[in-house]
Amino acid sequence: MLTDTIIEDDRWQTADLPALAERAAQATLRHLSLDPALWEIAVLGCDDVRIATLNADFRGKPQPTNVLSWPEDDLGPDTPGHPPAPPTPEGGKGPSHLGDIAIAFDTCQREAQEAGKPSTDHITHLIVHAVLHLLGYDHIRDQDATLMEETEVAILGKLGVDDPY
Repeated sequence: MLTDTIIEDDRWQTADLPALAERAAQATLRHLSLDPALWEIAVLGCDDVRIATLNADFRGKPQPTNVLSWPEDDLGPDTPGHPPAPPTPEGGKGPSHLGDIAIAFDTCQREAQEAGKPSTDHITHLIVHAVLHLLGYDHIRDQDATLMEETEVAILGKLGVDDPY
């Protein structure tokens, strides 16, 4: 398994977060020609209270957000709009850790409802988005945002999820 999902909020069981996270993460790595068997990602299914605490602790923003990610390595490119360097696995030690993701049930459900889309599609999008962050993609600079969004749309299309943008 590529993902190791920890459920802190039981409402994630109904959404089957472990299966959604695994499918989205696998599709993301495969799209980028990375072997999922060489990697592992920890996913935390939490609520708005927990993610607000994490957001405050790590980003100085004491409010809930939909998803957070913590890459194991900084793979971001120096040149705007260029793809990140691919990660390199540690040899012989089993799967290498790409990083951690936390996703908030309350915010995800609210956003999906407001957008009129299935919550499974929105959750899938957020996991793809977070995995791309683990791989060095970002959306701070305009050129990087364009690359990240185009990559997300391509991956989501392969998963049968409509363009979220």
